[in-house]
Amino acid sequence: MSTLPAPPAGGFCAQAWERTAGLQQAIVDHPFNKALADGSLQRDVFVFYIVQDARYLVGFAQALSAAATRADDAADAAFLAGAAQGALVEERRLHAGYVAEFGLTDEEISGVDTSPSCLAYTSYLRACALTESYPVLLAAILPCFWVYQYVGSKILDATGDIEGHPYKAWITTYADDEFAEAVLAARELVDRVAARSDDATREQMFAAFTRATEYEWVFWNGAWVKETWPTAKFLA
Repeated sequence: MSTLPAPPAGGFCAQAWERTAGLQQAIVDHPFNKALADGSLQRDVFVFYIVQDARYLVGFAQALSAAATRADDAADAAFLAGAAQGALVEERRLHAGYVAEFGLTDEEISGVDTSPSCLAYTSYLRACALTESYPVLLAAILPCFWVYQYVGSKILDATGDIEGHPYKAWITTYADDEFAEAVLAARELVDRVAARSDDATREQMFAAFTRATEYEWVFWNGAWVKETWPTAKFLA
């Protein structure tokens, strides 16, 4: 497991994390993540989550790509573009592995509707990409990096030896050094952009970071309950 350096004292990331500390703990304590940690998460619930996550990552990659086109620094643009590509590559690798392991067919996957929470989260990121400033878009993107690394590391800490764990691939993906380095780079980028933004923009950034973190909780909760559209019964 990697231990990330502490955010700069007084920086945007340190303040944003402090403002959402209770929500971050609620995400770790969510029944989905508790069951994932101890290996008791039901196969059908994890399959539902994997399908939703694959669809979410497409929207996430689109938001990252939009941010890359607006970066005023070549290194930042390269990082964001690389992260967009990485999200899609990792989605294919991780999800294809579970599809093969669980013996899922294309028909089974296509038969799972995109959940309201998944659509809402991806729509929020796409809306930020279209209507918000570059600093606010970065703040909205950050939780998907940071929260996943935090949850993955917490699960690895609590679980210890994960050899033979049914969700070992997921845990190691989000708790390893490479992903930790990407998270740190994203945090440093957001801190730098926030430091040169005015107070009003920073408050908008805090609001975007908080809302995206709320969507993280909602997304996992939607998977836990295998969320469906309550209106579906009227369309049968």
